[in-house]
Amino acid sequence: MSPQASPIVSQDQSGSLRQGVVASLGLTAVGLLVAGTVWSGMSPSYAAEPAVGLGTAESFGVLAGSTVTNTGPSTISGDLGVSPGTAVTGFPPGQVSGVQHLNDGVAIQAQNDLTTAFGDAASRPTTESVTGTDLGGRTLLPGVFEDTSSMALTGTLTLDALGDPGAVFIFKAGSTLTTASGARVSLINGAQPCRVFWQVGSSATLGTDTDFAGTIMALTSITLSTGVDVEGRVLARNGAVTMDANDLTSPACASAPPSTGTPTGTPTGTPTGTPSTTLPTGSTVTPTANPGQGPGPGAGGGFGAGDSGGGGGSNDGSDGSGNGLTGGPLVPVGNPDTGRMASPQEGGGQVILLALAGLAALGALGALVTGPRHVRRH
Repeated sequence: MSPQASPIVSQDQSGSLRQGVVASLGLTAVGLLVAGTVWSGMSPSYAAEPAVGLGTAESFGVLAGSTVTNTGPSTISGDLGVSPGTAVTGFPPGQVSGVQHLNDGVAIQAQNDLTTAFGDAASRPTTESVTGTDLGGRTLLPGVFEDTSSMALTGTLTLDALGDPGAVFIFKAGSTLTTASGARVSLINGAQPCRVFWQVGSSATLGTDTDFAGTIMALTSITLSTGVDVEGRVLARNGAVTMDANDLTSPACASAPPSTGTPTGTPTGTPTGTPSTTLPTGSTVTPTANPGQGPGPGAGGGFGAGDSGGGGGSNDGSDGSGNGLTGGPLVPVGNPDTGRMASPQEGGGQVILLALAGLAALGALGALVTGPRHVRRH
């Protein structure tokens, strides 16, 4: 048989092909770089923001400086206290699930801890200024929000924790905090009232039927109008707390899932048996894309927080038992409950994307340097 003639590739065709390859590689590099940049930017800005420590004040649903006054069938989850004042009225008909502390050692210490917490919240660096802006109708991510004057809420404020139960929201009001009738603080995607803090420079007033969430720390007084419900605490340093048929609950604070750590064990499995290399008569070998034929040690865990990084190999070359991409929980960067410093999506994927982008860019550069070739085959 005469050999089949090979195609002749002209210089123009080679140049066109080269330009197409360069364009494809260039676009791939750009796409991967953009993806890597976006991925790296997904680490939340709240990562290093710890919760405000309340100390012994944490056990109180209501704490006042001068008096606590109640009207109607209010309920308080937790302790009720006052210091340095001693006056508490309206219980009953109000109900307290905890203990009443009237300027005793517990109330005095709680006020000291409240003062510390108040200063801590006030000193946090501001993430976003909301001065002169009503909080109603907004959806905010974790961070520190400051209004240097009076903070107002009309309608619904939504706080989105992005799936992190350790996410912290801190609001700093230079003077007053006021909510309109029917205002609401909505917590979504894991946000917890125990990690929402309102530091108020003077007094806070919640309008009728407000559904509120978080711990209010007011320098002076706190007034809860008729029908106000609070998931959290109302803590006044110097003035009074006034209530009117209110429901105050202090739900337990769920911790973020702990890190599973890094696998430290060494795979101990040893391949056994000898694979047969003799083919039956008349059989043909069909190449496949399965690289697992033949003996081999188990593959180690991947980039994530795997439960078991590696496993023993077997005769058929199966992978190890650990799957590093799905074995452990993903925890946001710097979560105070875990101390991990990985992003919510972990860092391995970002490194891979950037590495691939670099390879694609080098490929494009190589194609440019090589230039067109006149290829003639016979």
